[in-house]
Amino acid sequence: MVDLHMHSNFSDGSDSPTQLVEKAKQLGLTAIALTDHDTIDGIPEFLEAGERLGIHTVPGVEISVDTKLPNNGHMHMLGLFIDPKGKKLKETLDYLRTQRNLRAEKIIRKLNELGVNITLEELLEEAGEGSIGRPHVAKILVRKGVVGSIQEAFDIYLAKGKPAYMDKVKLGEEDAIQMIHDAGGFAILAHPHLMNYPTFEEARERIMQLREIGLDGFEIYYSTMPEEYTRGLIELAKAEGFVVSGGSDYHGANKDNIEMGTGLGNLSVPDEIYWNLKEAHQRMRVAP
Repeated sequence: MVDLHMHSNFSDGSDSPTQLVEKAKQLGLTAIALTDHDTIDGIPEFLEAGERLGIHTVPGVEISVDTKLPNNGHMHMLGLFIDPKGKKLKETLDYLRTQRNLRAEKIIRKLNELGVNITLEELLEEAGEGSIGRPHVAKILVRKGVVGSIQEAFDIYLAKGKPAYMDKVKLGEEDAIQMIHDAGGFAILAHPHLMNYPTFEEARERIMQLREIGLDGFEIYYSTMPEEYTRGLIELAKAEGFVVSGGSDYHGANKDNIEMGTGLGNLSVPDEIYWNLKEAHQRMRVAP
C-alpha cells in the first residue's frame, strides 16, 4: 500500500517530514509522497529519512489553482516526482510564500477588528519553518480559548465566506502545470470531485480541457471520492492514457479524522500505482 498525498509541518500538517516517514515505516507502507502546499522546503529532510529508513519517497508539491468552478469548488494541482532544486520552481514558490504571509497579515487585522487578540509574531512562532496557513491561525485561536477546536475556528472565522476569510494569490491552470513540468514532474489533478461539478460528465469535460494544456493525470484514490467518479476516472485514464495516483491527504493532528494510508478508513492505494508512476516518469525523462 502507498500514500502519495500528505502534508508536513512545513505547510499545514502537524508532523515533521521525518515523522511522516517513520509513521509510514510503522504502517508498512511501500512509498509515500510529500505534497506540502506551495512549498518544497521539507523535501530534503523527507528524502533523507526515506533513504535511511528504506521507504520510497516521492518529492512533491500541491498548488492551489486560480480558476472558476461551480458551487464553491476548488482545483488543486499536485506535482509528483519534481526536482526540488529547480530554479524556476523555487522562485515561483518563494513568490507564493510571500503572498501567503501578506494574506496572513490581512487575516490577523480582520480578527483584531472582530475583537480577537492575535499578533503576527504569534503566528510566525506557530508556523515555525513552515509556510503560514489558516490552520496555524486556528491553532492559536484554540490555544487562547477563542474557539473549542480547529474545525470551529474555520466554521466561525476562517472558512470561505466567514468574516476573517481572505482569498490567496494562486497560479492559473496553465502556469501551475507549466511550473510542475519545468521541474520535471507530473501534473496530477488532486481530488477531482472537489471541483464540485454537478455530474461526472461535466468534470470529465473539464479534465479534457486541462489535458490540452498539459495535465498528465489525476487522483482516483481518495476517501471522499464518489463511486461514480472513481469508475469514470478509471475508464478515462485507460481511454486517454492519463497516469493515475491517490492518497489520504494526511495532515496529522490538524485533521485528526484522516489517517495516513487509509484516509477516512476506506482507502487502500495499491503498490502498483507508485511503480506505474515511477516507470512512466522514467520514460518521460528519457523521451527526446
